[in-house]
Amino acid sequence: MPTVTVRGHRIHYAEAGPADAPVLLLLHGFPSSSHMFRELIPLLADRYRLIAPDHLGFGASAAPDAAEFPYTFAELAEITGEFTERLGLTEYALYIQDYGAPIGLRLALTHPERVTAIITQNGNAYEEGLGKEAWAPVLALIAERTPETEAPVREIYSLDGIKWQYLHGVPEDQRHLVDPVAYEHDAALIARPGQSEIQLDLISDYGSNLALYPAFHDYFRTSQVPLLAVWGAHDEIFVPAGALAYQRDLPKAEVHLLPTGHFALETHAVQIAALIRDFLSRSR
Repeated sequence: MPTVTVRGHRIHYAEAGPADAPVLLLLHGFPSSSHMFRELIPLLADRYRLIAPDHLGFGASAAPDAAEFPYTFAELAEITGEFTERLGLTEYALYIQDYGAPIGLRLALTHPERVTAIITQNGNAYEEGLGKEAWAPVLALIAERTPETEAPVREIYSLDGIKWQYLHGVPEDQRHLVDPVAYEHDAALIARPGQSEIQLDLISDYGSNLALYPAFHDYFRTSQVPLLAVWGAHDEIFVPAGALAYQRDLPKAEVHLLPTGHFALETHAVQIAALIRDFLSRSR
């Protein structure tokens, strides 16, 4: 699989599609990797050049010790930006999910001229999108990092916590579509030595993303970037109000609420691919 070195760190990525085709940069969320796009990429590779990096600390990318590397969203966004430059990407549409949203939107703030369109799949940018129950322990950790506030957050990246992220909100008659390998794959990688500290550092830093929400909103209003929201309507982490909120700053944003949960590609990859094809065909 292809890799590039950014600031001395190996960044693994998946790539498919014609080298001269329009680029779709796929930015995964927590606790996954480019693996989450395994169904989507073949559905779009005839028309687009798809590039899906594993964020530093995730998937097959390097995972330097948290004592030696500052795991913040600002750092991950800078590394992702340098990754795109190493590949010579001067123009791309963004697909953002979960952690991929603040990383991708930081790229857009830095280089708005490079972003041709945004597809957000449960990738939040509004306070009303934060599910109250799911976010309570995270907000407590952000407010004060102590052993007591860390303890419930550690459960989020346990096998049971990761499995819940994949299965909650998925109707019973669709749960067979969620491949257990997906959450077992994520859990195995998160269980590697040093990962607990990496994940706690990143989750603790999520407040820096909330602080940037006003800047993201200003970017939307100023740029009027074409935006498609394809959202698992039963997601309890990033609730549907977060999808609808985009239309406040982007009145032409297209919002599709799908009857599934946080990892909508597990059950609706074909439908999402069709929506992306139609959207991007009208957005260039």
